[in-house]
Amino acid sequence: MDVFADLGQGILALLTVQNVLLLGAGVLIGMVVGVMPGLGPSAGLAILLPLTFALDPTGAIIMLAAVYYGAMYGGTITSVLINTPGESATVASTFDGYPLARKGRAGPALVIAAVASFVAGTVGAVLISVAAPITAAVATSFGPPELFLVVVTGLLTLIVIIGRNWLLGALSAVLGFGLATVGVDIGGGEQRYTFGSTELINGIDFIPVAIGVFGVGEILHTLWRGGHLERLGYVRVSARARGFWPDRADYRESRGPILRGSLLGFLVGTAPGAGATVASLMSYNLEKSISRHPERFGKGAMAGLAGPEAANNAASAGAMVPLLTLGIPGSASTAVLIGGFLMWGLQPGPLLMEQNPEFAWGLIASMYLGNVMLLLVNVFCIPVFASIARVPFRVLAPVVILLCVAGTYTVNGSIVEVAIMLACGVLGFFMRRFGMSPAALVIALVLGPLAEETLRQTMIISGGDPRIFVERTTSLVLLCVIAVLVLVPVVLPRLRTAFAERLAAVGRRRAAARADRTSDDATPRS
Repeated sequence: MDVFADLGQGILALLTVQNVLLLGAGVLIGMVVGVMPGLGPSAGLAILLPLTFALDPTGAIIMLAAVYYGAMYGGTITSVLINTPGESATVASTFDGYPLARKGRAGPALVIAAVASFVAGTVGAVLISVAAPITAAVATSFGPPELFLVVVTGLLTLIVIIGRNWLLGALSAVLGFGLATVGVDIGGGEQRYTFGSTELINGIDFIPVAIGVFGVGEILHTLWRGGHLERLGYVRVSARARGFWPDRADYRESRGPILRGSLLGFLVGTAPGAGATVASLMSYNLEKSISRHPERFGKGAMAGLAGPEAANNAASAGAMVPLLTLGIPGSASTAVLIGGFLMWGLQPGPLLMEQNPEFAWGLIASMYLGNVMLLLVNVFCIPVFASIARVPFRVLAPVVILLCVAGTYTVNGSIVEVAIMLACGVLGFFMRRFGMSPAALVIALVLGPLAEETLRQTMIISGGDPRIFVERTTSLVLLCVIAVLVLVPVVLPRLRTAFAERLAAVGRRRAAARADRTSDDATPRS
């Protein structure tokens, strides 16, 4: 019953004119961000974060969260119409979404995607309402050793799951930790790596780094690969055209994938570092493996669109659980959100739901109303948002860079921070160019102070004895998880090689057996 009482309190906090208007604005901005290839929710949130300074924390975070899951909806439009995912989480939607559009079924594909996103977002909000209080209650028993290991576990999960090269992912995290050490030593009070600059005494602010890495870095990378020269094959869609709405067969084919994708996506999203991209790809593979007609996948199967769409939206909801209850961002977008929490003086973690219930539950309640708004906007305004996808990137790029510069300068009025933002933009470009993980860098920057503080506290408690990590049951379990994550990049390639060699050997034996049978049949009998 406490859950219903807390949720009711959150609904009351949400239902003010200002918060509802901010929620609607976040929904619309998220859709626009999603349909602009080359941006994505991480860049959009980083650019918009400085604009929320004048707002109260509850209204600001409601708006930013709406931008986050609204961008998931919007990214599907470009995936279906121009075969270009708005961000990485909608890559799987291109596999069957664009073939459906080429067959003249862009309308049904976009409507089914909107319904799948709505169902998954609502299921995710319900599961957050149940899971967040339980996780927060468990997390209140965590001490400094457990919190330090949770930070390490989250980063390793991100590095192992997302990065193609885990060494480059680890290097990205080390760069983030290095940036987090700039400022004043929390233990001794000495200045570290400030190079005599008074503006660096308080450390490198999260906002210029996030705007640079995600905003400017993404724009530079898109320009480098020739995005300003591309002519995309656009498929027109009109709500007045015949065949815009799905038929019964479409809904019947999509029911199972939507429910499975919602549950799978939420579970994957709650794992720090996994994220919506992994969830959508897992859902696509699941639907293809259990389908009675797997040959239709990749050629316009509605199930191949509905499952990943449900999974990526449910995962964006699931990522809120570690954010609210542990203070651990589960993705790059939630890393930007946690930066907003800290900017408003709120510390996400086990005590957030106890000390600021109207804030935490107002955010959860906003996801229910936000998903209803997104469904209505997405279905009835598809042609309007689809037209945004035709904005040339050569027009979009300078506008976004100007917004990045203006947004960074308005935070503290610091030219040094603008220079840091531009330098991080160049760094973000080279990270993408050479396969490093900007998400790992930003999450490590956010979690660096927490990791340093909890490690210092742990060593003080134990008198410098590292055995404290194996003397607690929870710490021991987390150490086992860390050991598995470290071994996965080493063991998995060898297992794949051994498995491939085994299959090749079996294939050779079968081919030899068939050749022997053929030769026996060809031998004339006396």
